[in-house]
Amino acid sequence: MGKEVIPENGSGGEIVPVNLRTALEERYLAYALSTIMNRALPDVRDGLKPVHRRILYAMREMRLNPAGGYKKSAKVVGEVMGNFHPHGDQAIYDALVRLAQDFAVRYPLVDGQGNFGNVDGDNAAAMRYTEARMTAVAELLLRGIDEDAVDFRPTYDGEGEEPVVLPGAFPNLLANGSAGIAVGMATNIPPHNVAELCDAALHLIKHPKATPAKLMELVPGPDFPTGGVIVSSRETLAEIYKTGRGGMRVRAHWQREDTGRGTWVAVVTEIPYQVQKSRLIEQIAGLIEQRKLPLVGDIRDESAEDVRIVIEPKSRAVDPGLMMESLFHATDLESRFSLNMNVLSRGQVPNVLSLRDVLTEWLEHRKIVLKRRTEFRLGKIADRLEVLGGYLIAYLNLDEVIRIIREEDDPKAVMIARFELSEPQVEAILNMRLRALRKIDEIEIRKEFDDLKAERKDLRALLKSEDRQWKCIAYEVGEVKKAFASDTPIGGRRTRFEDAPEIDVGEIQEAMIEREPVTVVLSEKGWIRAMRGHMADYSSLSFKEGDRLKRAFHASTTDKVLVLSTGGRVFTLEVAKLPGGRGHGEPVRLMVDMDKDQDVVTMFPFDAERKLVIASAAGYGFRATEGELVANTRKGKQVLNVSGKDEAKVCVPADGDLIAVIGTNRKMIIFDVSQLPEMARGKGVRLQRYKDGEISDARVFKKADGLSWTDAAGRMHMRTVKELRDWMGDRAQAGRLAPQGFPKTNRFGDV
Repeated sequence: MGKEVIPENGSGGEIVPVNLRTALEERYLAYALSTIMNRALPDVRDGLKPVHRRILYAMREMRLNPAGGYKKSAKVVGEVMGNFHPHGDQAIYDALVRLAQDFAVRYPLVDGQGNFGNVDGDNAAAMRYTEARMTAVAELLLRGIDEDAVDFRPTYDGEGEEPVVLPGAFPNLLANGSAGIAVGMATNIPPHNVAELCDAALHLIKHPKATPAKLMELVPGPDFPTGGVIVSSRETLAEIYKTGRGGMRVRAHWQREDTGRGTWVAVVTEIPYQVQKSRLIEQIAGLIEQRKLPLVGDIRDESAEDVRIVIEPKSRAVDPGLMMESLFHATDLESRFSLNMNVLSRGQVPNVLSLRDVLTEWLEHRKIVLKRRTEFRLGKIADRLEVLGGYLIAYLNLDEVIRIIREEDDPKAVMIARFELSEPQVEAILNMRLRALRKIDEIEIRKEFDDLKAERKDLRALLKSEDRQWKCIAYEVGEVKKAFASDTPIGGRRTRFEDAPEIDVGEIQEAMIEREPVTVVLSEKGWIRAMRGHMADYSSLSFKEGDRLKRAFHASTTDKVLVLSTGGRVFTLEVAKLPGGRGHGEPVRLMVDMDKDQDVVTMFPFDAERKLVIASAAGYGFRATEGELVANTRKGKQVLNVSGKDEAKVCVPADGDLIAVIGTNRKMIIFDVSQLPEMARGKGVRLQRYKDGEISDARVFKKADGLSWTDAAGRMHMRTVKELRDWMGDRAQAGRLAPQGFPKTNRFGDV
């Protein structure tokens, strides 16, 4: 609330205090409703927003018919802005341009002459250079507008009238789609095939309670002006059209072309809807330059009037499907179209409608238009019958009529009294030219009179019969279907439906990384890096002061590595994302969410089929398959359950049939590896019993190969199973002291 202030100028104006919150709510609501109703959302009946409706109506008033000549776009824009649409000329011209672009709308409403932009994203020429007229589709939308088919309202300046909605003999909302953003809501409707929409509408006329599934058989999905391939499943599309909301995947259409001697190229002939071709090519070229598309060698644009993008593989050995899948995954060659059929239901209520609801409301509008046009025609017939009746009386009394006109001072009043004529009848007789008198033929007048009476009877019967009304609407819909049938130049379906090939995501990700050999290095303090090439000697590696090598192995940039923490959690890292060999790398803790009190136990290259033995310091463990340990998030995956002071200690490959376990007490036990259960997560079972100590190391080996270890001097030692007979037993036993020559570190070392 503010303090009331009385003006000092003596104007007598009164300032009324208002609540700020109430005022803002009221004004913002008014703005929001204005945006929703007058700008952003299309009317479900004619599929147009006010600016598009005003453009078409202004062009009709200017008689820019499809068969007529063109006029400058600037003249059309001026007419629209001056008479109907109080907004900027550029906004009006942009709307007009879109209606003329055959790559933006499926069935253009404006026939443009000149530069109206292109699929590369280039803008149209200035409005003073381009010319425009209506198309046959626009004529269908306007058909019957002179026959009281729709309501009119005053224009913004009150000097004229404009239609509230167009008669809409064409299912424009779904045929051309619409997009807009209002306050708190938005709409995004894709274009569809008119012949299919007409089939669905005809089915709804016969079966008003048709199921969504049946309508989906007739309208399988969008039909984009730029073609493309929809790879979303039929179930997904059915749910989208049932609810009016959802998303679908649209891909470019491509084909392989052989270029001789075993070489080939991929040629893209159709791109996803609303994707700019020039920007798409720039995007792909940039990724090639950044070496993020290692399967792609080059790209070039050979487009003329049609789209033709040529993509060359890196080599002839590249799999075409895998190369294109990597492109779909990384570029706008595949895009997601979010459908949201939020429209003005009955021209008044914003609502999200299903496919069935949209078609039903369009048909109901067509029914109202039919009734209004019929009633208008009946009124015209009544007026004409009245005039014809007057002509018949004048014909039968022609000499007397001529005498009255020549001699009487007020012939109108005399004829009304003499022949009992109505005022319109007398006006028609008096306005008749003398030369027309000789043309009056009673037979012709009576024939026209009888024909009009028969037509009136038929139209009255039409208004009384709902079945006849729907038959008439079905005929009109059928005529639209014929005009835009699949065998016509504009009517054929452009967008295909296919199932996306089942290619492993890992293969796609691998295809997007150039395969190079690297050496992954992990230090004792948890610093990690990837050195180029496969190093044979690790002694040349440098580390921070007080740090040293913990683990190093050969890998490639397409590999993944698994990291086991002392908390029993496994983390997954991509080699391609590891820091390079310059410097000392980066701490693993910066790449994963590892607890501060935990450390790295080990790290190894990922092999989905390999089995591991994972054990805790207390001697509990199990076997696990690496494929079940992969984590897709920074938090990792809990694998070995540990509690208290216990922690993960050992993780070794389970390649063999025997396992040797040694503790810090230097006691070793060997038993069959099958005694360890296979698990994806848990505490496991006891491997070795300790009275005072914990597990130190473990190794799985094959009976035929025997057990080997490396001493401090790097020498290899090996014992056969026969020589190890004294250490053989069952799991959970204490074991006996290690064989002579076993390292004092109580570790088997690398083999």
